[in-house]
Amino acid sequence: MKFSAILLCGVAAFSAFAAPAFSKDWTKATITLEGAYAPWNLTNADGTLGGFEPELAKVLCERAKIECTLVASDWDGMIPALNAGKFDVIMDALSITEERKKIIDFTIPYAATPAAFAAAKDSPMANAAGTGATIKMTPGQTGVKEIDALKEVFKGKTIGIQAATVYAKFVYDNFGDIAEIREYKTGADRDLDLQNGRIDLGFDDAVYFANAFKAANDTLAFTGPEIAGSIWGEGEGLGLRKADTDLRDKFNEAIKSALADGTVKTLSMKWFKMDVSPLQ
Repeated sequence: MKFSAILLCGVAAFSAFAAPAFSKDWTKATITLEGAYAPWNLTNADGTLGGFEPELAKVLCERAKIECTLVASDWDGMIPALNAGKFDVIMDALSITEERKKIIDFTIPYAATPAAFAAAKDSPMANAAGTGATIKMTPGQTGVKEIDALKEVFKGKTIGIQAATVYAKFVYDNFGDIAEIREYKTGADRDLDLQNGRIDLGFDDAVYFANAFKAANDTLAFTGPEIAGSIWGEGEGLGLRKADTDLRDKFNEAIKSALADGTVKTLSMKWFKMDVSPLQ
């Protein structure tokens, strides 16, 4: 997650100049993402941004009639930087949660995905109970038999998570008393430690992990059930300052259009090999 002004290569609709934070006509806006959370977003070899979200951003900005600049920035500083006026929109697999709604605003969701644990294929943590299944959870839910079963297996192990994510909170809430939790600045750093045996497990977005497994030469795999449901909020949406309701409304209409005509489904099948469109 590096901060640099990176324009989406070859897209004329993306301007090199961001609108001031006080502008209300919104003919221009700056969108930030990590550029390091493939396949949601990634940095290409030539320094341009690619992935599901940059391609979807192009569509949304065109439909909202806004010239958008895409920049990469550190995940853990995105929300404070947004409110400080460094950019106008966060688009980084940002889960819409009640806690985050207290400090920023959101569009409607453009995606909804489950999360899961990962482990080395040859480790004792592989193929834990529930592997291949999906369970649904709600915020604060306890007494889930599948989670209790994992606690027995993961007791005393080290679980790696990316800091400041909804997944980090889940792991602390459910496994913080039985396992060592290790935080990482990026998912890629965590994945490298998992691949090299420095931690026992990782927990993250399932479609992110599916891509990470390929980068790890298929030495990693899911373990335990995928976890879906409202525990992750309403889905992933664009994050904006609370004052910018006019910009939010423009993007809401663009997202509705992209969901209705199948554009979100087409892009998600391209990048995720599955439809991540939220239920409408």
